[in-house]
Amino acid sequence: MNGLDPESSLNAEQVAAVRAPDGPVLVIAAAGTGKTRTLTWRVAWLVERGIDPSGILLLTFTNRAAREMMDRARTLVGDPVGGVWGGTFHHVANRILRRHARAIGFDNDFTILDEDDTLSLLRACISELGLREKHFPKADVLRSLFSLARNRATPLSDEIHRRFRETPVDAEGVFRVFTAFTDRKRQINAMDFDDLLIQTLRLFDEHPAALASYQERFLHVLVDEYQDTNPIQARLVDALAARHRNLFVVGDDFQSIYSWRGADFRNFLSFPDRYPGTAVFKLETNYRSLPGILQVANACIAGNPEQFQKILRAIRQSTERPIRAELRDGDQQAKYVIEQISRSIRDGIPKKEIAILYRSHYHAMELQLELTRRGIPFSITSGIRFFEQAHIKDACALLRLVQNPGDEPAFLRLLSLLPRVGEKTALRIWASLGRRFAVRLPEARNAVDRALPGPAKADWKTMISAFDELEPNRLDQQPGEIVYRFVSAFYTAYAEETFENAERRLEDLEELINFLGRFSSISDFLSDMALMSHVEEESSGGVRKADSGEGVLLSTIHQSKGLEWSVVIVLWLAEGLFPSQRTLESQDEVAEERRLFYVATTRARDRLILCAPRCRRTRDQGMAFYAPSRFLQEIPTGLVQIDRPVLTMN
Repeated sequence: MNGLDPESSLNAEQVAAVRAPDGPVLVIAAAGTGKTRTLTWRVAWLVERGIDPSGILLLTFTNRAAREMMDRARTLVGDPVGGVWGGTFHHVANRILRRHARAIGFDNDFTILDEDDTLSLLRACISELGLREKHFPKADVLRSLFSLARNRATPLSDEIHRRFRETPVDAEGVFRVFTAFTDRKRQINAMDFDDLLIQTLRLFDEHPAALASYQERFLHVLVDEYQDTNPIQARLVDALAARHRNLFVVGDDFQSIYSWRGADFRNFLSFPDRYPGTAVFKLETNYRSLPGILQVANACIAGNPEQFQKILRAIRQSTERPIRAELRDGDQQAKYVIEQISRSIRDGIPKKEIAILYRSHYHAMELQLELTRRGIPFSITSGIRFFEQAHIKDACALLRLVQNPGDEPAFLRLLSLLPRVGEKTALRIWASLGRRFAVRLPEARNAVDRALPGPAKADWKTMISAFDELEPNRLDQQPGEIVYRFVSAFYTAYAEETFENAERRLEDLEELINFLGRFSSISDFLSDMALMSHVEEESSGGVRKADSGEGVLLSTIHQSKGLEWSVVIVLWLAEGLFPSQRTLESQDEVAEERRLFYVATTRARDRLILCAPRCRRTRDQGMAFYAPSRFLQEIPTGLVQIDRPVLTMN
């Protein structure tokens, strides 16, 4: 043994958690307080105490996190750490099932279906049940639906109702697909990723002796990011730790932001009630951010009703306060952000240390356009710029055909949205039209209708009804109205049936419609969109500036969790945009939005800029006005520097 000395490397809060006695332990680790370091030292401390590493189970949410912690622990106590069972919930469940799958009707050499395999199997079930001809959810949607029901441990009927509130759905057909999908997986000796957890729990429920062997084996169970566990993962942890009750969980309820994918932060809050005698430790010393940033974070998160109270304390010193920028609209916000980027670069901060964070993808529309116009390199965590997303390109295909009747890709894209219309059928119809489609003319639209296969005709009429009652000679001046009618009449139902994240895509489209209100013609809009889609290539290697990784970063806040930057700029802090309008009627959802804002602020090390535009153009070229976000209003004015810029740039 190396004679571990936690006091020489950790602060007093961390040392207390590392040396916690046996039994249930809850470590409430606020942002930037050394959570991973503490958990790593706990593993090393257990091994140093003489605990057999094979009796330690470490559960994480990524294999990378598990490897990182094991590598760090190995530097502390040497090779014995290699015997620790460490990995994701799915990784550990797979190890268990490889030994016991026969007990629940599978062979031990079962196949694990990846996403493509799962979708292919679902499509086969849909087809064999004769549901392909109807308006029926696509395989992507069903995969997401089934996964949420299973991970949330809720009835499938509840998830169907929640998912299809606006669009009628064949619920009986959905149940039939689920049953067929479940049976088929058993027949071919295969499991999907959700099955790994579900079937492990089933094994434990039906074969207590198998569970008892693992309960005896694992003297200590440690869980990282416990606030992000779903009900199934929490049940699995409880089952494995039930005998020895040496359960050490680490997390931060302030950073629980994934309820939309099944996580339930109440697993974290209820831990002391479910485990009487829990030792609770708080990590509140923040090593990341300047004091002013932490004061803003503390002030905002204090507004949440259900949480473990804690106060971030900075070890760094500075009197600089975060900036609250009160701006006119999205255009002024974009120009202001570029000024702040330029200021930071002048101060010696590398571009890659500057992050622009936002609640939803569409919040960055104006900024992406302005960055591109000015030749400022940027990257996006999703890898796809706003105007390159499939649903945005679908909606814009109609506009492209208004401008150019010979736009073959736009015509083929539109027809691909119809049932039973593949590429060959679409190309045949295009050729029959003389390779031109004059969308303005009713006779051209009727010609397409006559050429379509029967299942596609009704959808075509619905889709093309976007032009009903619009003056053909004024179509160029009505881009927002055309897209609005297209989305209302056709694309809303299409999205609900096609995309697992339909709600987010429809939200993007709603804001695209408003964004179109700033353009006086389709031509002007398409010119700007083309600019976004064809960023100038760099001279070497053909790498697009927007994808080079050398520029500033644009990211949703959800995708930024766990990361940090020197400068963080948060966009569109306006009531109804952040927090999102659809969350305002639910106290639980507003609370999660506040946690999301907390995550955004605590990503910043040195400089935090909070942008609050006051208005946004609507599709009829009017203006919608917004109050500043409640999250800004909850921050005492003395904690921020108010900036009301008058921009001189063109």
